[in-house]
Amino acid sequence: MGFSSRWKELRADFHPSFWVANGMELFERLAYYGQQIVFMVYLRNNLGFTESEAGGLSGVFGGLIYLLPILGGTLADKWGFRKAFSVAFSILGIGYFLIGSVGMTAFRGVYGDLSLYWLLMLFLLLTAFGGSFIKPSVLGTVAVTTTERTKSLGFAVYYWLVNAGAMIGPTIAYFVRDSFGNEFVYLVSSLSCFAMLAVNLLLFRDVADEKVQNVETLGKKIANLFVVLGNVKFMVFLLIYSLYWIIFWQEFIIVPYYITDYISADAPYEIVQSWAGAGAIILLQIPVNRWTKNIPTRTAILVGFAVSSLIWVIIGISPSIPTIAAGIVAFAVGEMIQAPRYYEYISEIAPPGQQGLYQGYAFLPIAIARFVGDPFGGWIYQTAKAAGDPSLVWWSMIGIGAFGTLCMAVYNRFVPHHDIKG
Repeated sequence: MGFSSRWKELRADFHPSFWVANGMELFERLAYYGQQIVFMVYLRNNLGFTESEAGGLSGVFGGLIYLLPILGGTLADKWGFRKAFSVAFSILGIGYFLIGSVGMTAFRGVYGDLSLYWLLMLFLLLTAFGGSFIKPSVLGTVAVTTTERTKSLGFAVYYWLVNAGAMIGPTIAYFVRDSFGNEFVYLVSSLSCFAMLAVNLLLFRDVADEKVQNVETLGKKIANLFVVLGNVKFMVFLLIYSLYWIIFWQEFIIVPYYITDYISADAPYEIVQSWAGAGAIILLQIPVNRWTKNIPTRTAILVGFAVSSLIWVIIGISPSIPTIAAGIVAFAVGEMIQAPRYYEYISEIAPPGQQGLYQGYAFLPIAIARFVGDPFGGWIYQTAKAAGDPSLVWWSMIGIGAFGTLCMAVYNRFVPHHDIKG
């Protein structure tokens, strides 16, 4: 098939709102990962928090931004994705600006003697609420704007663009941080979100799910939250999956600290993390999706677990910039194998009209990982640093990866694939 014919086929199979939603997701991820990569260093070096305190704040922020989509997805299903995007980008734009303002000299007189901890906590809660609408709205849009033939490719495109944002955002953050300071990275994130608010209002249009016969009431949708929670096998699956994300998010907790403390305070850790991880996914995600599309979902997740767990084995052998980059690439390969298939699977088991709800639950493992893993990462790093033995960090992460892989293998062995639907 020629390029022209293939392009026409893609245009026919993907509704225009698919591309608008994914374009907005690109810039939202640019904003999120740009600030996330400097978050721990910003809290310690600019605001004076310890590694453990910074890990605790990161856990609350990251946990809520991935937990609240359960409710955000329910509201998005009710409101429509266009309205949900408007609410999200408005709050995110304000929230990121406020987080950065805490570290800006111009605002010291405004905040006076207020506790920086609780002031920042308030701003983080606000921002997390805004971010809760993005993921279920984008993924819900992908689900209803693709055909059965193109759904797998649609989720792969989504994940590719997420990682494009995850590479561009930290890259911009490095240059902004180096020239102006960590706090101004948040100004860039704020402007990116306000720009996407304008794009949403001008270009995005809701697409009706043809499978939906009757629109459920908000009360019914909230009741459905507990129905999903009652699916014990599905919840166990998500709990095991959270172990995977605990080891991933240490790229944003442990890696920035280790590079700046043990290798070089001036090292571009943002570039190392983003280009090795997101860069690998940008180059290889679509081919990997093609090569692995026939692998059963849970088998792909198990393989992804095993491959991604190599990150801390590789880094732990001889911690340096090259081994850190190689370890992050190894994690990215495992992520490419399993992550898009995971979202595709969630969309398949979601009942008609509940795409946002189920895609909200798809992020429960990341919420658990952030609530638990971020404070743990900050604590284990601070403890290892005080003991003068960074190997404590590597061994703890290797243990989590190995345990998660084993748990997923046992789950696949004893829980039949069809049973997970409840």
